[in-house]
Amino acid sequence: MNNNKNKDSFLKGALILGMAGIIVKIMGAFFRIPLGNLIGSKGMGYYQAVYPVYTLFLTLATAGFPTALAKLVSEKNAIGDYKGVHKIFKISYTVLFITGLVAFCIFFFGAKYIVQSMHNPDAYYAMLAIAPALLFVPMMSSYRGYFQGKKEMTKIAISQISEQFFRVILGLGLAYFLMNSYGSELGAAGAIAGATVGSIASTIYLVTIYIGERKQRKAEKKASQHFKDETVGRILKKLLVVAIPITIGASVMPLVGMIDSMIVIRRLTEAGFTSDQALSMFGQLTGMAMAIINLPSVITIAMSMSLVPSISESYAVGNKAKARKDTKSAIKVTLLMVLPAAFGIASLATPIMSLLYPNEPSTVGTILFVLTPCVVFLGLMQTMNGVLQGMGKPMIPVIALSIGMVFKIIISYTLTGIPEINVFGSALGTVTAYLVAALIEIVYVKKAMNIRFSPKEFIIKPLISVITMFIAVKLSYALFAGIIGSKIATVVAICVGAAVYGLVIIFIGGIRRDEVLTMPKGEKIYKLLKKFNLMR
Repeated sequence: MNNNKNKDSFLKGALILGMAGIIVKIMGAFFRIPLGNLIGSKGMGYYQAVYPVYTLFLTLATAGFPTALAKLVSEKNAIGDYKGVHKIFKISYTVLFITGLVAFCIFFFGAKYIVQSMHNPDAYYAMLAIAPALLFVPMMSSYRGYFQGKKEMTKIAISQISEQFFRVILGLGLAYFLMNSYGSELGAAGAIAGATVGSIASTIYLVTIYIGERKQRKAEKKASQHFKDETVGRILKKLLVVAIPITIGASVMPLVGMIDSMIVIRRLTEAGFTSDQALSMFGQLTGMAMAIINLPSVITIAMSMSLVPSISESYAVGNKAKARKDTKSAIKVTLLMVLPAAFGIASLATPIMSLLYPNEPSTVGTILFVLTPCVVFLGLMQTMNGVLQGMGKPMIPVIALSIGMVFKIIISYTLTGIPEINVFGSALGTVTAYLVAALIEIVYVKKAMNIRFSPKEFIIKPLISVITMFIAVKLSYALFAGIIGSKIATVVAICVGAAVYGLVIIFIGGIRRDEVLTMPKGEKIYKLLKKFNLMR
């Protein structure tokens, strides 16, 4: 009975965070689209030059600790050691505050040196505008880790949405005002300042909730006096054992993003492009095209979060058969989600970018097309990360991504310097990096778990569905573009593609009854499909 209750609680928490993630991503997309039109590709170049550096500093200051905090809090909470829960939270909060303060000082006072080393001195004001976020995000992360450990996912979801809401509204407002008054340098600074305001708003919400529960915490601590009090050193050691591998892994992509921002702009200017042209092309690649590519990842990130406790629980009780089954199901569902996303984006790459960024040249659509395989490889990689962390192998994703990023740097540096290839070289480097990392992780999991994948289930049926969808999208866009215009035709074609894909995958048996039933509200979905004779 308890197992079912825990399973329901986990599924509910995963669904809440998944829905919050979708809302946050949608809001983020609506932020990027008008932002690109407000500050232009040059302003986006300043914005994107700063953001990877900020993400790297933020990762070093926070990544790993919230997850470690959640793990230890959940363990203490399970045995009723609420005094231990509070002590772990206090230690984590202190560590995160100190690391955030150090990161802020380096980022703020070293801003001029950082932008000069990036050959982008005009990004200085954007760097200063986001620096204060490094003070608040670590504090915010400690509260999120605490509530995650207590399985209070609704509070985390609300904090994520509130953070993004203030980031979008105030970021766009400041970008509009400063761009019109002072130009793209301060326009980009205003846009990126939204992240600072969002982190402050989210922190205030979480602190308010935490303070409101002080009576409950006091009563809980009194009830758990008989537990042995662990030393600060022991708790810190436990936190670091979990946090360090996650931090290393999470640092790889921001670090490469920072290196990429230096390589791409420099190599483009060496290839004969002006500084403004190079900056605009970099903005199109990272600020516009990659924003679309990253949208589907919200689903696979939620999948990864769901897999960690499921796989780790199976390994803890020695039930490797269940771990294999969960892994195969996760990979299949991931493919069923990322393949249509990739093929759909590829089929309408130029119309989508024309719809979202009407002031940009058509080459931005070609950049998006080249990047579309990333949707598949990144999705698989994120799902594998959840499996590997659940298996207790957190360093495998680090190694896989590090090897992939070596390929990325070499390819980006080599190809971007060729005038005919230019910024597409960086795009190809990104595709290769995710491909290599995903392959390494899949091969490792396949061997470690002794899993066999049916070509029919994992390749043939999904490909039949997405190829049919691709043709339907192309035909519907061609048919409607001349009648209702390209913008509306793009939206119509997307809807047609989604409907065709869903019908084909069901008709050819690409998704089975037991897989539908494992979804949240699976029984209702299955009954609805059965009612319309879409599933046996």
